[in-house]
Amino acid sequence: MASPLIFVAFLGGLLPALLWLFFWLMEDRCEPEPKRYIFFSFLGGMAAVALVLPLERLAVGYFTGTMLLLVWAALEEILKFGAAYVIALRSRAYDEPLDAIIYLVTVALGFSALENALFLWGPLQQGDVLRTIVTGDLRFIGATLLHTLSSATVGLALALSFYRSAETRRLAVLLGVVLAIVLHTIFNFFILGAGSGVTFWVFLTIWFGILSVLLLTERVKRPARDYC
Repeated sequence: MASPLIFVAFLGGLLPALLWLFFWLMEDRCEPEPKRYIFFSFLGGMAAVALVLPLERLAVGYFTGTMLLLVWAALEEILKFGAAYVIALRSRAYDEPLDAIIYLVTVALGFSALENALFLWGPLQQGDVLRTIVTGDLRFIGATLLHTLSSATVGLALALSFYRSAETRRLAVLLGVVLAIVLHTIFNFFILGAGSGVTFWVFLTIWFGILSVLLLTERVKRPARDYC
């Protein structure tokens, strides 16, 4: 019985992430990235989950409260950026500003796909289908968007500094990662300790953040690409 449940949990985490990935790849449809880099970036995001979980468990023994949430957020954001950097951002495929956003979002969606599947696995094991559906909806709306927003923030920092000096780009990455960690920590703080009323406003804020990122992404594109 475990194998079908694993498959269902995996699909439950994977399909929403793939839908979001398709949406973001449409932003890059004029000059799409090589499929192999997208594929491996998505897998890299999944691999980052396998790396971050033991580190987060280790952090529980050293930190508590808000500091623990900050450490968890830092581990996830640094590993997501690290995956994008190792797989794509060092390659010749990274040749225009928009690419940074696409690769970082792709890694983020791979990360959220496996993370969401693990969250769905618990309720499915207990036979709690209703809880699984509710958990899936919340993960789809909240955590998936959070990972997208935080990684896209780093991508935007890289994109906006693409034509700057190497020192400026390094500073932009640092500021982008710090901002992503802060956003992630704030989200976890309110979601883990808030009631349904606050949760609604947190999700609404994340949606506003995603819309802002999309508007900034349009500005990153070269003008000619709007007409392709």
